[in-house]
Amino acid sequence: MTIQEKQQEVIDEFSMFDDWMQRYEYMIELGKSLPLIDEKYKIDENLIKGCQSKVWVHAELEGDRLVFTADSDAIITKGIVAILIRVFSDQHPAEIIEADTQFIDEIGLKEHLSPTRANGLVSMIKQLKMYAVAYQTQLN
Repeated sequence: MTIQEKQQEVIDEFSMFDDWMQRYEYMIELGKSLPLIDEKYKIDENLIKGCQSKVWVHAELEGDRLVFTADSDAIITKGIVAILIRVFSDQHPAEIIEADTQFIDEIGLKEHLSPTRANGLVSMIKQLKMYAVAYQTQLN
């Protein structure tokens, strides 16, 4: 699936819920299904800067695709990073760099997060894109 198709899938899933409590519960469920990061990658250099809670993200190139794993010590944040990883993992770095994140606004995520969580969300996206840039240079 392309990034756009995955984004549309997330939009469709979130539109099934009537209120934000149901969406939060769904995000928590998504967080529980997150492909867990290996403990050896839970190090300071993999921590997302700008997040109130601890969020670790690790990226590896498999062939010409970037695969992300992550974890967080907070259940909502874990759900947020799970959504991002679902959309961006197993994609070509160039596609990750080019992708917009409009789907986050379409599901209403930013407006339903506290300011510190919203900043953390922006930091997570930046970090995923920075990994993509780093690995894209390796592929060139």
